[in-house]
Amino acid sequence: MNARQTTHFIGIGGTGLSAIARVLVERGEHVTGSDLEDSVLAKSLRQIGVTVNIGHSASHVNGATRVIRSSAVGEDNVEVQAARLKGLQVFKRSEFLGELLAGQQVIAVAGSHGKTTTTAMIAWMLTALNQKPGYIIGAVAQNLGNNAAAGAGRLFVIEADEYDYMFLGLSPKIALVTNVEHDHPDLFPTAGDFQSAFEKFVDRLQPDGVLIACSEDPGASELLTYARSIGGQIRIYSQSHPFSDYWMKNLKPAEAGGYSFIAMHGSKQLAEVKPKVPGFHNALNALGAMVVADLLGLSVAEAAMALSDFRGAGRRFEERGEANGILIVDDYAHHPTEIRSTLSAARRRYPGRRLWVLWQPHTYSRTLSLRKDFELAFQDADHVMATEVYASREQQPAGFDMASIAASIQHPSSQFVPSLNEAQDALLRQLQSGDVLIVMSAGNAIDLSVELFDSLKEMEEEHG
Repeated sequence: MNARQTTHFIGIGGTGLSAIARVLVERGEHVTGSDLEDSVLAKSLRQIGVTVNIGHSASHVNGATRVIRSSAVGEDNVEVQAARLKGLQVFKRSEFLGELLAGQQVIAVAGSHGKTTTTAMIAWMLTALNQKPGYIIGAVAQNLGNNAAAGAGRLFVIEADEYDYMFLGLSPKIALVTNVEHDHPDLFPTAGDFQSAFEKFVDRLQPDGVLIACSEDPGASELLTYARSIGGQIRIYSQSHPFSDYWMKNLKPAEAGGYSFIAMHGSKQLAEVKPKVPGFHNALNALGAMVVADLLGLSVAEAAMALSDFRGAGRRFEERGEANGILIVDDYAHHPTEIRSTLSAARRRYPGRRLWVLWQPHTYSRTLSLRKDFELAFQDADHVMATEVYASREQQPAGFDMASIAASIQHPSSQFVPSLNEAQDALLRQLQSGDVLIVMSAGNAIDLSVELFDSLKEMEEEHG
């Protein structure tokens, strides 16, 4: 890429664009950006020399040679319009990825659930094995300390997001799909639409590319069948499926709610893996990462050691800390399957402790479309507190009533508290020493998590 380029990002504080911006800066380009609100990721970009403006203005695109906009930024945005008037190219993420990743050997990780953690696992594993990969992750990887890097080798690991068809801008050498379960009903009205998008993603594989997918999941199994029908190379992984290429031997509970296992390739033993991140789903994610290491011809023993040291990604079962005897965990779960997996993992990690869930639903369309599944998703919690929906990109539909939806949750101890401020007050009254609170949100309930933890710390200090 031309080091004299000046790329301006509209919506630079989000996970997707902030990652691309960091890669360009590390490649020597000049980067500017804007966003409606400041964020941790925006602040981290300022620390490496990026000019980040809060608020949108036509003047922000002055000096730019091209513009990249977030999926949430429409054509009516003042900066988009100013860029068009100047004759600048305005890209969405999917439209820019081909240029960004030209000449790289791309490992793309897709799936309805688990793609952020699995991308972080692979990026960390390759880094630990001195492969110097580039990477783009949908959260900050705790081992790596950031969500993106340009890298110094040919390998580039990227989280392949299905929303807004971002992943159709990729041409991967290796595609790993964790699962395919209907989500984003605002963009994919039916499960068939969702599955079709993943088939188009498989079509984007390079001619000698390989699809790795988990046969534990029906949607991923269907995708394997599709790839086989078009003559694609596939590798199957699962717990113990007789037709799997890679599987787990001696799967057993391990420390911190995790599972250990011996990764097998057919009848060949690769290495014992002991991931410390909790839950069976993360054991499967680690097995998928081991498949990548084996395909690349790397030391599987060293790969297993790196995965055993993996500490997770931001807001993916991330322990904020314990104060006044109460542990707060931040989690991104916003789909019923994710909620069930997180709570199952929490039960194993915190035996004997009361589990509280603060659930902030994400988007009206998802809440309505998956309502029946949400009603049954909280069985492993002791107490459930639901708030109003985080609308994100949507307008509230006529007649929508979150209080009614919360009341239909199949749980003996659930309550509806509309605002985050009210929820924080209610939690401070009801939480007891020894409790674990999991804040489940893909929205702004992270603010409640921060403020609640600070309040608990103050109470702890007051009580000596």
